[in-house]
Amino acid sequence: MKVEFMLGNHAIVEGAIAAGCRYYAAYPITPVNEISIYMAEKMPKVGGIFIQSEDELFSIFSVIGASLAGMKAMTATASAGFNYMQEGLGYATAVEVPLVVVDSMRTRGENFPTHADIMQVRWGPSGDYEAIAFAPSSPQECFDFMIEAFNTAEKYRTPVIIILEASIGLMREKVVIPDEDEIKKKIVNRKIAKVNEIPPEEFLPYKGDEKGVPLFPVLGTGYRVIRSLNPHDERGYINWSPDVFERMYNRIIGKIRNNIDDIVKYREFYLDDADIAVVAYGSTARVALGAVKKLREDGVKVGLLKLDTVFPVPEQELKKVAESVKGILVPELNVGKYVLEVERVAGCITKVESLPKNRGEQFTLNEIVSGIKNLYQEVC
Repeated sequence: MKVEFMLGNHAIVEGAIAAGCRYYAAYPITPVNEISIYMAEKMPKVGGIFIQSEDELFSIFSVIGASLAGMKAMTATASAGFNYMQEGLGYATAVEVPLVVVDSMRTRGENFPTHADIMQVRWGPSGDYEAIAFAPSSPQECFDFMIEAFNTAEKYRTPVIIILEASIGLMREKVVIPDEDEIKKKIVNRKIAKVNEIPPEEFLPYKGDEKGVPLFPVLGTGYRVIRSLNPHDERGYINWSPDVFERMYNRIIGKIRNNIDDIVKYREFYLDDADIAVVAYGSTARVALGAVKKLREDGVKVGLLKLDTVFPVPEQELKKVAESVKGILVPELNVGKYVLEVERVAGCITKVESLPKNRGEQFTLNEIVSGIKNLYQEVC
């Protein structure tokens, strides 16, 4: 084990490499250039490949190609660049390519704090799909969640997003990196189709296992597979039958929805006897926890549900919390977006209140304290 005083962006790199990432492509953009610079230094030392791409389209599609060739691959960008990657993410979802994308959210044109991309992460690409997105709130979580993201991508053959924030990526804090042997015990790799076990003429590249996840045919290993965004049957053949289309997307969506308990991550603080719950993610969860602790000292029964994964939405946990409290406060660095998901799940059970801040500034502790007090006075 080693302990480092590390930039969040550097912790992203360390976590990715520890997870087995050996291909990285990205176009320069603030505030993730530290990721690219550090990747350029680290990748050759572990036998990996670093490419500074000509644009974000090159980045996402080259990462897809690297993953199809059997590599663990990722890219990193910021809000504006994430726009350009949506076509690639839609394609990767449809042909079930595991990869990781870091989107460091920033205000338009400046590196100021925001959660403005939160719904694009879920609804950006065209077509039906289920998104998986982790939201680190510290450099330590940048490291830890990169391993979780790669493991999840590999296990379910799907893109996974890390919704970073400029403030978290550019923050320096203590990061504990476990021994390599300890990390290796946690690593998940995709299940590979092997020609000596399944002959090419018998292989069904889009037939899911008990979790709905197909075996992965690595490019160049003897399987000829059509990888098309178009509706395709279990053989991979393009087939415009409504039944084929429905079965295809039921499985692609189902492999996420049916395994939500395995995918979603969250943490509870002081919720056992809470009258008010705060639901928060990313940098705001840090401030929210401080506000909860301060109000607890004053005798206010408030707790925090910290979302480590924002998608899929942890519906069962939100319902459980809603049934035990008189109100839920959702602070966000935007105009109020994720609160719509909380309202959808919990709004018919308890009062859900939005606390938006869209100024390119972090919440202060007193702002969240005031929001909690206002809701407490209203419902208690």
